[in-house]
Amino acid sequence: MSENLYPVPADIAATALVDNAKYQEMYEASVADPEGFWAEHGKRIDWIKPYTKVKNTSFDPHNVSIKWFEDGTLNVSANCVDRHVATRGDKPAIIWEGDDPSEHKIITYKELHHEVNKFANVLHAMGVKKGDRVTLYLPMIPEAAYAMLACARVGAVHSIVFGGFSPDSLAQRITGCESKVVITADEGLRGGRKVALKANVDKAVEGLDVDKVIVVKRTGGDISMKDGRDVWYHEEADRVSDHCAPVEMNAEDPLFILYTSGSTGQPKGVLHTSGGYLVYASMTHEYVFDCKDDDVYWCTADVGWVTGHSYIVYGPLANGATTLMFEGVPTHPSPARFWEVVDKHKVSIFYTAPTAIRSLMGAGPDHVTKTSRKSLRILGSVGEPINPEAWQWYYDVVGDGRCPIVDTWWQTETGGILITPLPGATDLKPGSATRPFFGVQPALVDAEGKILDGATEGNLVLLDSWPGQMRTVYGDHERFVQTYFSAYKGMYFTGDGCRRDADGYYWITGRVDDVINVSGHRMGTAEVESALVAHPKVSEAAVVGYPHDLKGQGIYVYVTLMAGEEPSDELAKELRTWVRNEIGPIASPDLIQFAPGLPKTRSGKIMRRILRKIAEDSFENLGDTSTLADPAVVDDLIENRQNRPS
Repeated sequence: MSENLYPVPADIAATALVDNAKYQEMYEASVADPEGFWAEHGKRIDWIKPYTKVKNTSFDPHNVSIKWFEDGTLNVSANCVDRHVATRGDKPAIIWEGDDPSEHKIITYKELHHEVNKFANVLHAMGVKKGDRVTLYLPMIPEAAYAMLACARVGAVHSIVFGGFSPDSLAQRITGCESKVVITADEGLRGGRKVALKANVDKAVEGLDVDKVIVVKRTGGDISMKDGRDVWYHEEADRVSDHCAPVEMNAEDPLFILYTSGSTGQPKGVLHTSGGYLVYASMTHEYVFDCKDDDVYWCTADVGWVTGHSYIVYGPLANGATTLMFEGVPTHPSPARFWEVVDKHKVSIFYTAPTAIRSLMGAGPDHVTKTSRKSLRILGSVGEPINPEAWQWYYDVVGDGRCPIVDTWWQTETGGILITPLPGATDLKPGSATRPFFGVQPALVDAEGKILDGATEGNLVLLDSWPGQMRTVYGDHERFVQTYFSAYKGMYFTGDGCRRDADGYYWITGRVDDVINVSGHRMGTAEVESALVAHPKVSEAAVVGYPHDLKGQGIYVYVTLMAGEEPSDELAKELRTWVRNEIGPIASPDLIQFAPGLPKTRSGKIMRRILRKIAEDSFENLGDTSTLADPAVVDDLIENRQNRPS
């Protein structure tokens, strides 16, 4: 691991919201007196009825309960839109940059207010009421933000499904949260290619109890519309007024459900509520990115992931910031696209994923250096640990050695950033997420749950709650308890391994459960395995992650075929297509190894540790294999491994 130290640049330190002394003082206060700390910082958003209770949380596995500001009321949409209209109505709220570089649009706070009110009234017209769930399956267009904020305005709970998911995955998520209304577009555009969103929705809702499909016109492509169910958004918007009073919501009323892969089977519906989430998303956005009123902030994520929820829409807009929304991909029409957009819109804060940085690094520095990037002040990284080589390239080539990198660690479940540098406070080490944000109490434990002190390595847990924490798994509180609070009593288990160095800096080492991180997207191995064994020629499948130069982790699949079936390149191709159709392109296997058998204990348990080592091409030390029912299986797996260095 790199241990180079990059001190806070003097010019950043001079103007930053928080320096090191202030960080220490605020962090100590947040841990010593969470009640007092959050009572004060909860005031950063507008409340209809102010809270008198601040923190009411329990990590006891017999009584897991998380409530913040529980007697306060507010409306999230009013906080992100209405409260800015008087003071910054003409300020750009959203800069939208299309897939095609010739398309962009600037939406001021005044215009955003108009659009969100219109969308909210369309939802009302479709019968959507407080507490109803609405599924969004949209491209990265302004209407995605309007729809989110409109749901929040009327008190509906949105569930966004990333546009890269297959109809089956979409159907599973619509059913999971019992949505009666789906919002989509005719087609999406990504990298010059059309994405058949409406056609996917048609397949997904077949046989489901969905009343209305609202369709935004993006490309004007040819799609089918079903009478009585499907409506064009623009036609409905023309029929409604642009005034819709925001609904008063309790702090603990749900704001959204977002499905994420778990280590077992079905995706989990992570539930976030209104008050604590917005306090935490807005506070982390301001302090982590040192965001000021004149900044142009760009997070390159998709709203289909939690990063897009917290750091494209809710955090920045609650703060009255200018947030850039990008429809395209980093390499279209050329690998210079990101940096051309930075110059075009004078972006000062840029937040992206290591997988994007690695792919652009592979395209060479010329695409970067031919652009100015003078406007850049802060760089950020999200989604997975960033390897020191990519960090160094990002810092030296993209940031010209003058922009601090905030390498942020957090999860869908946490609602916002938990471990991160602060630009004016934290000396940087490439590859380290550094120190906890205010109110966050990380600890490292061994397998028995004993807390480890000092410089050490272990499982990363959190000892106390923070306002942005998820409240439950939608419809399955027991799964919430089992997944996060059963491994280590009285602690929230993150599922990540971590190292802490002598300076108290945290280095995330990756998942310790059966979840892999592909290009910053979490993928449960069980989900991919289930898709594979559903194929008629597959008897058994095991999926593990392996180091991948671009994606961080790739998907390595071991497949045992039904008797009489023969391995072939054609079959491997067929299985890749099968998984893409079942789950979506992000789950497509990188390497497929046909195996006559898998390493199992005598009780029938697959020893994944062995499969991981072979996939990593580091099988010299496989540990104890004496408990295997058939040790010879391992020799065959090593002999036919797919990940040999070229």
